[in-house]
Amino acid sequence: MINKLQQFIADVRFEMTKVSWPSWEELRSSTYIVLGLSLILIVFLFSIDFLLSKILNIVL
Repeated sequence: MINKLQQFIADVRFEMTKVSWPSWEELRSSTYIVLGLSLILIVFLFSIDFLLSKILNIVL
C-alpha cells in the first residue's frame, strides 16, 4: 500500500512537470474575459426573466 502511494506521488510530480502554466498576463486577460462574458450572461438572463414575468403577470 505504501509503495502504491509513493508511486502515485512520483507519477503526479512527473506529470506536473509537463504542465504549461499561464503567465500572469495570460491569466489576467482570461479572467477579464470570463468576468465580462459572465456579466453579459447575467444581464441577458435577468432581462429575459423580467420580460417573461411581466408577460405572465399580464396573462394571468
